[in-house]
Amino acid sequence: MRKIRLYFLFLFLMTFNLISMAQATLSIQNLPDKENVIFINSERSNAAAVILKTYLDQSWKSPFSIKRYYKNNFDEKVSSIHLVIENSKDKNSFSINSDENTIYLIAPNEKLLSYTVYTFLENIGFRKFTAKEVLIPTLSEITFPKNSETIHLPSFEYRVLYYPDAFDQDFRDWHKLDWHRDDFSVWGHSFDKLLPAKEFFKTNPEYFAWYEGERRSESLCMTNKKVLRNVIKKIATIISEHPNTTFISVSQNDEAVFCECDHCTRLNVKHGGPSGSLYYFLNKVAKHFPKQKITTLAYQHTFRPPTHLKIQTNIYTLLCPIDLNRGKSILDEDSNSSFLQIVDGWNKATNNLYVWDYTVQFSNYLSPFPNFHTFSDNYTFFQKNNVKGIFAQGYADVPGDLSELRQYLLAKLLWNSDIDIEATTDDFLNGFYGPAAPFVKNYLNKLTENQKRSDRKLDIYSGPIQERTTFLTPKAMHEYDQIIAQAEEAVKENPSLFSRVNKIRLALEYVYFEQSKFYGFERNGMFATNKEGVKVIQSSLTERVVQFANTCNKLGIYELSEEGIAPNKYLSNWLEITKNTATHLGEKLTVNFRSEPAIEYAAKGTKSLVDGIRGHTDYNINWVGWYGINPQIELETNEINFNQIVLHFLNSQRNWIFLPKKIEVFGFKNEEWHLITEKKLLDLEENYTVESKRIVVSSSEFSNFEKIKIAVENQKQLPLWRKRKNKKPMVMLDEIELYNK
Repeated sequence: MRKIRLYFLFLFLMTFNLISMAQATLSIQNLPDKENVIFINSERSNAAAVILKTYLDQSWKSPFSIKRYYKNNFDEKVSSIHLVIENSKDKNSFSINSDENTIYLIAPNEKLLSYTVYTFLENIGFRKFTAKEVLIPTLSEITFPKNSETIHLPSFEYRVLYYPDAFDQDFRDWHKLDWHRDDFSVWGHSFDKLLPAKEFFKTNPEYFAWYEGERRSESLCMTNKKVLRNVIKKIATIISEHPNTTFISVSQNDEAVFCECDHCTRLNVKHGGPSGSLYYFLNKVAKHFPKQKITTLAYQHTFRPPTHLKIQTNIYTLLCPIDLNRGKSILDEDSNSSFLQIVDGWNKATNNLYVWDYTVQFSNYLSPFPNFHTFSDNYTFFQKNNVKGIFAQGYADVPGDLSELRQYLLAKLLWNSDIDIEATTDDFLNGFYGPAAPFVKNYLNKLTENQKRSDRKLDIYSGPIQERTTFLTPKAMHEYDQIIAQAEEAVKENPSLFSRVNKIRLALEYVYFEQSKFYGFERNGMFATNKEGVKVIQSSLTERVVQFANTCNKLGIYELSEEGIAPNKYLSNWLEITKNTATHLGEKLTVNFRSEPAIEYAAKGTKSLVDGIRGHTDYNINWVGWYGINPQIELETNEINFNQIVLHFLNSQRNWIFLPKKIEVFGFKNEEWHLITEKKLLDLEENYTVESKRIVVSSSEFSNFEKIKIAVENQKQLPLWRKRKNKKPMVMLDEIELYNK
């Protein structure tokens, strides 16, 4: 009897709960011939109402109508949607509320009302994955909790995403993003825009930085009153020409130079470093333009905050943590203690702290870069540490590796750093890749697992060569290839989805090509020796590179790195490299380093220098580099018959790689080294063309010695046009060829 009573009690409670749930939810039915109305409270609400109608009509049997709200045209018993613009104390927030039968989308202005509409659409199942890919759900009804109120407030007041689809205004509006190109009259590094060296340096060198004992055009003197007057005059002109912009950047150039004159140095000593004189200058500018928001970059020598100096309230600091390990979240990286102190220092110095977040690998747009797992933790950290705005730098308008997922997740985090990142990722993958989603997720997880296991710093200027022993090993690459093959198989009947998966494979192809250049004649290398002993390219490899370049062009991947080469140039470089072999007497000789190269530029060790492959123009591939020291290389020639040594040096002055000053060749005999010959090179000239320089040293005496030592004299100091503190000249050498001519 007790069991029966309990059963009926259970049945009663279930029925009561179902009735309560039904009563707690209002519903707008998707029925044919039923009029559904979007009410607006003023004409200012109409643009947002049109957006809402446009999307709802695509999943609705009868189109919605837009009407101005009046009491006599509104039935309180019929469920409807109202769009309302009304004043609010918080100009950054909006709300989605309801009563018994009405859903209210409420915002303080037209822009935020459109944000309210997009948020509501997402709540009922719509998605905008990219600028072109929108998910329109099939709805039988819209249900909404009765008598509810949800206030939406962003985690960051300023939110910029520098990715391909952010160039599209509809995508930005949907994801509630700002756009620096509209908001800044001058953006980024700007000293040279505000006081151009080309215009003033020759006539007024005193305007510019006194650095290491001379005037340098790369920066300004922060205490020169005429500099201040000229910059203020220029800013006034810019503001008059761009009256509707919010910000103007007054920032150091992209250089490591700063003024060390007596006046600037005193300020820097007093205020804890080069930020002292910078903010002394900025404060004066900011006082002159109290209604203008002045932004500046905390970058390189100004990364640390000034001490004992009050920063004006209209100055906005954009902190640029360029050296962080992107493979770990900020709080998980043990070496970040100094960065945490810097953030704390900036919080004490200013209430207007923004962050320039580097979210991709700028040296290789297509190389896999497993940093997705850090996004959520880092943005939560920024939000909790009073960061007010973020500029998330990605691939700009180049659709790099997994750019679609990156920009989507970052956009969501910029608005709400507390989102469930796993659920958001899964939602995107399922919507964008369809049946391939589980395999893409597996691929992402494997990349992350392998990167974490390596425990190597993930750097924004690294690449496939450096990661060949971490998460891009041949074994890992084979595993990724198999996973993406499964993803392709899952969507092979759907050309659109297959193309999206194939773009992921493009990254694996790029890694394979880059690493094949490095491996040379080894396993996974691009070269082989045929039965006749002739050096050839691995079968069908060049055809794959051709297809790679064509696919990049088709997808709009017009450059492969920041200000890097185009796909067609990549192909032409590849074709040049295929011809860049040499057959000479010194191949496979025993080589010893008498002075060790830089660890990160040791290539394949000594065998790189006599493997029969000449270096091309990428210093990451096969070039052996010595940083700030003189290379010495010993060859065990065993008295083979040769009279000519051909050396190949890299000239890449933008990367501080220079030709040597002198080359000496010694021979070893009777337990002593004897100078055989030497060759002095011409003095350096400013030249930013990246090229391999062939240098020939000849002597009939070479074959008289069992060992040869090549001593290279590196440049003693950097040339004036590339002089930087804490930088030294590097010399890079590849193939050492021996001939008898």
